[in-house]
Amino acid sequence: MALAVQRSGQAFLRRVFTPAELAYCGGRAAKLAGRWAAKEAVIKCFEGTPICFPRRRIEVLPGASGAPRVRLLGGDARSAQVQVSITHAAGIAIASAVLEMPDAAELPLPAPEAVRLPERPSDAHKGTFGTVLAVSGSLGFTGAAYLCSTAAARAGAGLVRLIVAQGIYPVLATKCTEVMATPIQEVAPGAIGHSAQSAIMRHLQTSSVGLVGPGLGRDRSTWRLVLELVASVEQPLVLDADALNALAENRRALPRVAKRGARVLTPHPGEMARLIVRPTAEVQAERARWATTAARDWGAVVVLKGSRTVVAAPDGRLSEDPHVVPALATGGTGDVLAGVIAGLIAQGSEPYEAAVTAVYVHAEAGRRIASRLGDSGLLASDLLTEVPLVMHVLRNGGL
Repeated sequence: MALAVQRSGQAFLRRVFTPAELAYCGGRAAKLAGRWAAKEAVIKCFEGTPICFPRRRIEVLPGASGAPRVRLLGGDARSAQVQVSITHAAGIAIASAVLEMPDAAELPLPAPEAVRLPERPSDAHKGTFGTVLAVSGSLGFTGAAYLCSTAAARAGAGLVRLIVAQGIYPVLATKCTEVMATPIQEVAPGAIGHSAQSAIMRHLQTSSVGLVGPGLGRDRSTWRLVLELVASVEQPLVLDADALNALAENRRALPRVAKRGARVLTPHPGEMARLIVRPTAEVQAERARWATTAARDWGAVVVLKGSRTVVAAPDGRLSEDPHVVPALATGGTGDVLAGVIAGLIAQGSEPYEAAVTAVYVHAEAGRRIASRLGDSGLLASDLLTEVPLVMHVLRNGGL
C-alpha cells in the first residue's frame, strides 16, 4: 500500500477511498491497507449475487463501538447487511466479511422516482414533525376514524388530533391512545355538520395538514361542512371517502378545489367515476389518462387507487406504483393510506411526493403481510405496525 501511494499518489487514493476514509486514515499505510483488505472481502461476498459495488462505493469506518462498519454508497444494495473485521500482524492487513441477505419476499419492489421519506433529525422534537388534524368518523364508522388518524401517527407525524362528533367520542377516546380525540357538537347522532366549521378552522390554524372524509357520513350538513372547508382552508388537505362523495354531488366545486391550498384527492375507481361522470369500466381502462386530466382540471394531486395505483400532479407529473396486492382489497385499507399521506405532508413532504411515497409504503406493507398470510385475511389494522417497518427498511438503503 505504501508503494502504491508512493507511485500513484492522490490519483490512486481518490479512485479507491472515500473522502471520509482518507480523512480517517490520514495517509497512514497500515490504515489504508486495512480499508483495502476490507473492501476486497466485501466484493468477494457479493460474488454470485446481482449486487456489485466498486471499491470507491464501499466505505469502511469505525462505528460507535470502534469496530469497523461498512456502508454501501449508492446503487441497489437490496437491504444487504455486511460485517467486517480487520486484523494487522507483521506488516500485513487481513480482513474478513460476512454478508446477510434478506429473503426475496422481504426485498421491497423498486420504488418510483418520486418516493422520498422526510428527514428525521437527531435533535428533533414532536413539533418538528408537524400536526395532522383528522375530521373523520360517524355513527357506525368509528373504525375509519381510528385507522386514518393512527396511520398518520405511524407515518411519523409529531401530533395527531381527531375531531369527532360528541356521540362517538367515548368510543374513539377509549380506542385512541396516542391520537388526541376531541369531541365537537353534532348535528345528528354521531355526525358533525357545518355548525362545527369555526371550531374546526381554529384547530386547523395550528395544524400542518387536514385529513377530511374517512367514515364521515353522508348527512347533508356534513357535506356542506366539507365543501366549506375545501373552499376556505389554506392548509393542505387530504380528501378521502365521504369528502369525495360530497364533491361528486357538488361537482361545480371541483374546479375550485385547490384555490386556497394544496389538495390531495384519493378516489377508488368507483369514486373517480362519480367525480368525472364516466363509467367505472372506462376509468379502469385508461387510469393514467383520467388521473392526469382530473389533476390538471382540479389543480390537485389525484391518487387513483387500485392495482398499480396511479398518482398524478397538476403540473403533469405522473407515477404508477409497481405493486399488485389483492390482499389490500378489504375495508379500511384506504383509510390507512389517507392517514399515511397526511402524516408525510405534516413532516414537510411536498404533496405529490407524499402521495407517491405513501402509496408505495402502504402497498409494500400490504405485500409483506400477504407474503406471510396469503392473499386473503389481511386486516387494515395489520398495516399500522407494518408501515413504520417498511419506512425503516427504506431509510436504511432498501430502495
